[in-house]
Amino acid sequence: MAEYKIEVTTGDTENAGTLDHIYVTLFGTEGQSKRTELGYLDIDFTTGAVTTYTMETSCCLGTLLLVKVEKDPHYILPEDEWYCSKIVVTTPDDDVILFPCYRWVSSGELVELRGGRAMKVYEEEHPLLIDHRKRERALKKSLYQWKIIDKGIPHFTSFNNSSELPAEIRFSKSKQHEMQNVAMMTDVALKLKRLIDSSEDWESFEEMKTIFCYKKTTMSEYVTQHWKEDDFYGSQFLNGINPNTIKRCSELPPNFPVTEDMVRPFLEEDSCLHTEMEDGNIFICDKAIMDGIPARNYNGEPLDVTAGFCLFYLNPDKKLMPIAIQLHQEPSRQNPIFLPSDPEPDWLLAKMFIKNADLMDHQAVHHLMKTHYLAEVLAVATLRSFPVIHPIYKLLIPHFRYTLPINTEGRKVLFGREGALRMSSLGYEGLTELMRRSLSELTYSSLCLPENITARGLESIPNFYYRDDGLKLWKIINRFVEEIMEHYYHSDCEVQDDSELQEWIHEIFMHGFLGNTDTGIPHCFHNVEEVIKFITMVIFTVTAQHTAVNDGQFDYSSWMPNGSLLLRQPPPTTKGEACMDTVLDTLPNVAETASIAGMLWLFSEKYTDVVPLGSYPEERFDEHDPKEMIKDFQDELSHLSEDITSRNSELKVPYTYLNPAEIENSITI
Repeated sequence: MAEYKIEVTTGDTENAGTLDHIYVTLFGTEGQSKRTELGYLDIDFTTGAVTTYTMETSCCLGTLLLVKVEKDPHYILPEDEWYCSKIVVTTPDDDVILFPCYRWVSSGELVELRGGRAMKVYEEEHPLLIDHRKRERALKKSLYQWKIIDKGIPHFTSFNNSSELPAEIRFSKSKQHEMQNVAMMTDVALKLKRLIDSSEDWESFEEMKTIFCYKKTTMSEYVTQHWKEDDFYGSQFLNGINPNTIKRCSELPPNFPVTEDMVRPFLEEDSCLHTEMEDGNIFICDKAIMDGIPARNYNGEPLDVTAGFCLFYLNPDKKLMPIAIQLHQEPSRQNPIFLPSDPEPDWLLAKMFIKNADLMDHQAVHHLMKTHYLAEVLAVATLRSFPVIHPIYKLLIPHFRYTLPINTEGRKVLFGREGALRMSSLGYEGLTELMRRSLSELTYSSLCLPENITARGLESIPNFYYRDDGLKLWKIINRFVEEIMEHYYHSDCEVQDDSELQEWIHEIFMHGFLGNTDTGIPHCFHNVEEVIKFITMVIFTVTAQHTAVNDGQFDYSSWMPNGSLLLRQPPPTTKGEACMDTVLDTLPNVAETASIAGMLWLFSEKYTDVVPLGSYPEERFDEHDPKEMIKDFQDELSHLSEDITSRNSELKVPYTYLNPAEIENSITI
């Protein structure tokens, strides 16, 4: 007789437990056990329970290969699904083997768990495991399929509703309830103030502050007080919600004819524009990519979208100041260059139209396409290409938690034809065209922060905390990925021989980047270094980058004068004709302001069901070394968090978004 100890852990998520009958069968190289029922007490499989059982077999089963789990309904009770976290088996030789599960189990469902160390496809030797691997991948390919909504943007999962997703991919019940409660509270709060249903215009900036009666942050209050200030405006292009567009300017574009006389009053005394450009103190934001995209209609008339320029000067006080704005690409008498010395309403309107274009670029490209939609491609490719025993699946699957349900629902309520973003100046069609153009020009290097910063010439600009914190995070993530990958891939040949890895990157290349070789995205991997770089980019994108472009949205954009997705009046074409009432009339009306602010409230809300960056509550690696690597990763993140917290304590406007303690391990909102 041989004795096996079987420890079963039921998940701690809501309603994870079951009163049904649970059966286990062990499969080894020397045979299999009988189908054995575990436990006879109702409390054995309650939520969070960890229970150990003893199974006796007629002989030793050899090396354990699989654990088969089955569930039969209680004869007098309705079926309830069971969430099994993991099963740990101790063999007669005292080997302890982890069999991760982390999924819901239904009656009549065949669940076979792989255990032991992570395995790549070419390492499989036993026929049972080879067959199991093939069947698992075939099943997942039939379950997770691609859908093309638009030929010019990344492909989506074929699921139309989050309720269609496999249970373990969906939101937890607690997360679902909390999100519904926040949405309901937001709607009720705005309706109680009679904001959401009001078609009236704002009568004053002071009146607009009523939007914050039920929701405000320290930063949103700061914005309401400082939004007119040029140095605060400039700082947002470095540390606001879209730090991705500004770049160093060494030569003015020919269609942006700023003269020395125009900007000399705003430069250091006895300096000139040419000298400041040579010294690396001039920066530019150019929205040429938006030129010619038709805006949506508003009250029967097309809105205006300005694909313009904003020129910035880094002054001796190390403040980034806007010094010239042209609202359209082609200069003309009706397209003047606005300056800080112009009448206040003109200068405010010019800054608002640049920010309007920047916010639409932020939402469509840098937030939705480059984080949410890219993460969806990465998640679907991972689910389709890798079996659960593959080391890259074990590493990456925690970073796709809730990505598919948030995207599936988000497309309907935010970016669908009736979604909240339809009220932007570009509307649904315009934002989609912006994504098409941006994807066609996207490069691999733009997704890799060190190369991105270098390409934009921003290596040395001071007070750029997104860069400072982001580069430190990139290095920490890169070291962690390097350790994991070099533990499993000992040579470049092993990378080339991993057909599942090669299929994964090819699916990403085809479905995320539409097979465009100009992007520089790899369509295959030749060496370990390429794999390390790509997976570093993946983890950084779905954690740090998403947090940087998402979490500050309510902080910076709920006060519409600081930046609005919708501007209702045409931009100024002649100086001196606007007044502060013109500025108010240009901003969204009461209901539109409430709708946009409500959307940003939902985007930026902190939920309790959070897994911070570097936390891996699901135990998937069975080997000692990867577990130690995870601990080292967590220690490095903790030290960085302490450093950022210390620095922020000395800043007038703290930059908190890339503090590891504030970053989620995946895109969940």
